[in-house]
Amino acid sequence: MIPRSSSMSFTPSLLRPPNRRIAAIAVVWFALDQFTKFIVLKLLGKGDERIILEGFFKFVHWGNTGAAWSLFRDNNALLAIVALVALLVLFLSRHHFESKTWLGQIAFGMIVGGIAGNLLDRLLPSRNGVIDFIRFYLDQRGGGEIGFPAFNVADSGICVGVALVFWITWKSEQASPQPSKTTEVAAPK
Repeated sequence: MIPRSSSMSFTPSLLRPPNRRIAAIAVVWFALDQFTKFIVLKLLGKGDERIILEGFFKFVHWGNTGAAWSLFRDNNALLAIVALVALLVLFLSRHHFESKTWLGQIAFGMIVGGIAGNLLDRLLPSRNGVIDFIRFYLDQRGGGEIGFPAFNVADSGICVGVALVFWITWKSEQASPQPSKTTEVAAPK
């Protein structure tokens, strides 16, 4: 019998059904993200806003060269490198998700698809940053507005995926039996 090389066993592991499901979800989420950003680019000029529900929800076309809430603004290249490293780490740790529930596979796919969607925005010179377009807000009585920072479909996938991972982890910890605490009785001398 000829021993299988590590590269031969690597390819079949990528083709297992859980990995295919994760990849399919990531591709769908990535495509949805890019499609919605394409629509925003066609319908709104940079900095434009379109009110959908007065005083609550609007579509915007804002660029973000930082991370969430515009933290680390103007660090687009560094954040692209961070995203590439994150994708590599997720790829190498995928075995933690492939044997888990379908919900874990969905979460993992959403995270990977979301990171890839925002990474493409950072790498495309025409965008030079992530396109954010979903904005929830409230009008203030004295004028102006307060609201949640604008975000996109990729951001939603990352946040929902991470929340699902936390929930799955919490549920599995609740379901696992806790070791019983027994006290030892000293033997008489």
